[in-house]
Amino acid sequence: MQRWSTARSSVAVLMLVVFTRLLLMPWYPLMDTTEARYGEMARLMVETGNWITPLFDYDVPFWGKPPLHTWLSAVSILGFGVSEFAVRLPHWLVAMLTLGLVAIFTRKQRLPVLATLIVLASTIVFIVSAGAVMTDMSLTFGLTMAMVGFYLCWQGEVRWGYWGFVGLAIGLLAKGPVALVIFAIGTGLWLLWQYGLTQPWLMLWQRVPLVKGTLLMLLIAMPWYVIAENTTPGFLNYFIVGEHWSRFVDSGWKGDLYGSAHDQTRGTIWGYFIVAALPWSFFLPRALYKIKTETPTAPLEPGASAPATSIAKDSALARFLICWMIAPMVLFTFAGNILPAYVLPGIPALAILLTYAWRHTQVPMLHLVALAVPALLIMVVGYISLSTGINKSERWLLAQRAQPLATYYWQTQPFSARFYTAGQADKISTLMDIPLNESSFYLVVKRSNAKDRIFENCSAIADNQYRELLLCYRSH
Repeated sequence: MQRWSTARSSVAVLMLVVFTRLLLMPWYPLMDTTEARYGEMARLMVETGNWITPLFDYDVPFWGKPPLHTWLSAVSILGFGVSEFAVRLPHWLVAMLTLGLVAIFTRKQRLPVLATLIVLASTIVFIVSAGAVMTDMSLTFGLTMAMVGFYLCWQGEVRWGYWGFVGLAIGLLAKGPVALVIFAIGTGLWLLWQYGLTQPWLMLWQRVPLVKGTLLMLLIAMPWYVIAENTTPGFLNYFIVGEHWSRFVDSGWKGDLYGSAHDQTRGTIWGYFIVAALPWSFFLPRALYKIKTETPTAPLEPGASAPATSIAKDSALARFLICWMIAPMVLFTFAGNILPAYVLPGIPALAILLTYAWRHTQVPMLHLVALAVPALLIMVVGYISLSTGINKSERWLLAQRAQPLATYYWQTQPFSARFYTAGQADKISTLMDIPLNESSFYLVVKRSNAKDRIFENCSAIADNQYRELLLCYRSH
């Protein structure tokens, strides 16, 4: 009865965490630049009917990322219309699929399933990304499938090996070759740690369907790459060489067509991991200590006794989870262009590792700590809606228009402006760009320019921290 009661409580906590995230998605705007940019790209995909190459602007192809995340949001727009909820919903669903994969894996490894899912769902970077219009959750889903598929295939479930290659194909369509690199680092470190320098490579050929799996991966992912290059020549050079090499080795890379580099001190990714993995990163040192002191090691020899075999499997699993967890940080340790969300592909392994460490009991304060996260999220969303969202998105400012007049942006136009006006708010650099038949119109300018004499026929309607909404009349 006690076990049943605990299980019911765990289910309730898990549902509260994941559905709080779902229900909060419509309550705050798409903010510039990341979410608004990707949301606008999805809206443009639906409007233009161009499902091959995501568009940065009308007739401007976006070569920075593959289209999977754009496809997901665009399909949702077709079903639910243009809204914050529509463009965010698919990424929440992908997060739920990731939880499902982790549940399958932990059950097969005879670990506490509900506890693992609670830890994963309530990790800061996971719960935030689960409702964000970004590429990272799709990449994480693909890499989770790849890592789970690899390990289960290594244990003898060959069909899971093919699912692993499907996961890599998803990663290629979500973010590109970086998925292959993170996967290779995680599995490669584990093979070296578990088997040494020479032994694992022949075993790799024997246990994993490398040739057939690679062909399956290419069959799924490569057609889009070929079609995209034929549709907009130059894509592959920019995406492979620029985004995956120049951006990595040159922190001040000037070739970025769509923004600016995120230059950070080398090694910052590990600090990002500690913060992004809160609150559970606080538990990681103790978990590693428990694994070190409580998990005996034994070689997996042919004909080994059942206890020795079980010990070897436990040791292998712990090592695999550690390598999976740190793989993104190992890759980005020497990169300057990084963001906190880059650690997300390793977070499922963190969740499994914690419940592995406490597999014979329960993670300390599991329910209490997990419930604090959605409570914090509600407060953050409230603050964003009342403060940050007003300044970092154009939704509120544009909502202050009382008349159905044309709207223009002076010299610069945020992505959120394009999203919330369905592309109808044009960017202009001179008042001569406005049609002569428009005697009155709305104009959005930087606050520093609002008092310029050129706008003397305009009156202020509303403003935020960065821009001012003017109602203008044409002089005669």
